[in-house]
Amino acid sequence: MEPILKILDFLGYIATLLVIVTFVLALIAWVRGIFPALLRLGNGLAKRKIVIFAKSNTLSSLTNLLIGSDLFLEKNILKVTKEDDFGIAENATLFLVYWPEWKEEITKIKNLKKDGEALIIYAPKSAGFIPEDVMADLDKGRNVTVVNFRGRLLNDIVTAMITTGYTKKQYDNRRIF
Repeated sequence: MEPILKILDFLGYIATLLVIVTFVLALIAWVRGIFPALLRLGNGLAKRKIVIFAKSNTLSSLTNLLIGSDLFLEKNILKVTKEDDFGIAENATLFLVYWPEWKEEITKIKNLKKDGEALIIYAPKSAGFIPEDVMADLDKGRNVTVVNFRGRLLNDIVTAMITTGYTKKQYDNRRIF
C-alpha cells in the first residue's frame, strides 16, 4: 500500500505543478492580451474627446444617445454645427459625422482627422446612399467606419475606442525663466 501512496503523492506534485504553470501562463496571456484592450477602452471612455458633426435635432439626438448609454461623459462630447467650428475638432480623437447633413464637407472632415483617430459616419439608409466614389475615397483612410443603424453606432464607437488607443498629449516640460 505504501508504494501506491508514494506514486499518488508524486502524481499530486506533478498535478500541482501543472496547475501552477497553467495559472501563470493564463495570467501572462490575460495581462498581454485582454488587459491592454480594457485599459485602452477605460482611457477612451474616461478621457477621449468625441466630436459630433451634426445640426439641430440630430445633434441633440446623437448627444443624448451617447450620454444616455452611461458610457460617455458629457464633458467629453464636442459639437460642430457649422464649418466655422472645425477648430473644435483638433482635440478630438473620434469623429462622429451625420452623413445627410455633412455630405458636402466629408472630404474636409476626413482630412481633419489624424491617422490614428477614428472617423465614424452615420448614414441611415432613409437619408440616401453614400455615392461609390465617396465610399472609395473613405475606404482609403484608416479607422473609417460607415454605420447605417443607430443600434450599431454605439458598438462601433466602443470598438473604435479600443482599436485606436488613447495617447496622452506630450507637453514640453522645460521651464521658461
